[in-house]
Amino acid sequence: MDTSKINADSVTVNGGLHLGSREAPIKVVEFLNLKCPYCKEWWEKGTPVLDKYVEDGKVERIVKLFDKEKPGLRKGNILHAHINYEDKETARKDIDYYFENLQDWGGLGEDEVAEYAKSKRGAEEQNNSAHSKAVIEEAAKANVTLVPTVFIEDYIFDEHITEEELKSIIESKLKRDEDREPNEY
Repeated sequence: MDTSKINADSVTVNGGLHLGSREAPIKVVEFLNLKCPYCKEWWEKGTPVLDKYVEDGKVERIVKLFDKEKPGLRKGNILHAHINYEDKETARKDIDYYFENLQDWGGLGEDEVAEYAKSKRGAEEQNNSAHSKAVIEEAAKANVTLVPTVFIEDYIFDEHITEEELKSIIESKLKRDEDREPNEY
């Protein structure tokens, strides 16, 4: 991924789905679309690494579900509207489920995706338009056009990062932060 045009300074920890302690020193901001197979790859690769750091209070994940108008990703937008940001535990389980079962619902018609969310997850459409708008505006300001795009401060990457590289980035940031206050980002 060419990150030269991305403005990481415009990426914030505001909005999105916050997983982990807000006091965690390392913030991982993830722009994702639930229909994107590359986002699924990132989620499956990054989650086992990140979950350990989240459990230890060292990382907070900020998941920003990015509505894209690309025809292949619009079904993800429909599921984004069914994520309950107020219930983080259920939202996390829903994201896990949708990525795990992408091959099942990915072939449905757009008009069938909302029914899938309701029948498989008991999910109702939420009033997520403010979340969606904020993510779209932030992505435009930061020039984030592709999903997944993941930020750990000045590191910007996609699904091609290895588990070892991800651990190395986090460990280097933690080592740096041992003797100072957590970042405000």
